[in-house]
Amino acid sequence: MEYKERTMMKLMKAFAIFTAVLAGMSLAAPAEDMDARKSIQKKLESEYLLTKTTADKTDIVTPGSVLTLKKDKFVMTAASSSQMCGNSYRDGKLAQNAGCKANAMLGKFSMLGHGADKAAATRTFVNGEKFWITKLEVRDAGKDSGVYMEFFSDAINDVRFHSSLMVGFKDGLLPSPEDALALVREVVTPVPPDNAKPEEKRPEAPPPAENAPSAIAPPPPPPDAPAAEPPTVALGQTPDQVVAILGPPLRKAKIGTKEIYSYKDLKVTFLNGKVKDIQ
Repeated sequence: MEYKERTMMKLMKAFAIFTAVLAGMSLAAPAEDMDARKSIQKKLESEYLLTKTTADKTDIVTPGSVLTLKKDKFVMTAASSSQMCGNSYRDGKLAQNAGCKANAMLGKFSMLGHGADKAAATRTFVNGEKFWITKLEVRDAGKDSGVYMEFFSDAINDVRFHSSLMVGFKDGLLPSPEDALALVREVVTPVPPDNAKPEEKRPEAPPPAENAPSAIAPPPPPPDAPAAEPPTVALGQTPDQVVAILGPPLRKAKIGTKEIYSYKDLKVTFLNGKVKDIQ
């Protein structure tokens, strides 16, 4: 009897130790996954700057990164509709979710005069077309883990479009931040900003030669001469005139005939090469 009791106590002790080890592993794994997701999110956000739209999705408030589509058959729905077509990318292929396919089917019926008020207008984008990114999340959902993104297009025939994309991780496993970035770049890549070279990369001026005559300062202006007013940006000016006044922009975005120059506290919009709007 005592032998059985001792054996039972040993088994219970071993089971308690085993349970404690499993509990420690289950607590450590979510923490590690959370850190990995944060690292991926930070890496992607450094490359993909979010765009802020108006509440009614009719215009852009703060421009972010302009993206170039690298695949064909990417479907988007009219931004005026609450319906958003969901695209997914896995194993090198783009596909649309059931809701997107159902909306496309309703669109076919609309052409026949049925259900026109239920189907949202859609447009299929192809390799090389551009749009903005408005949302970016790293989601961990087991086999469905990946990077979730939402997009917003410029006006095409007076209609803006929006859509979502889920870039799935292989086997649901969290990759390194660099591998996650490379995977997203297979579908959409940021357009490089057309900025001036950093100051530290510009060649330094050579030191003055010894015994060289010192530069003579120009004479001061006459005391009664009024100071010239600084030039200002106005409607109708060209990009060259704006750059001559404000200097190179922090970021340029060009979609169709519309081009946006973003400065620290100013946004200048050009249409067909002329200033259309100043904010």
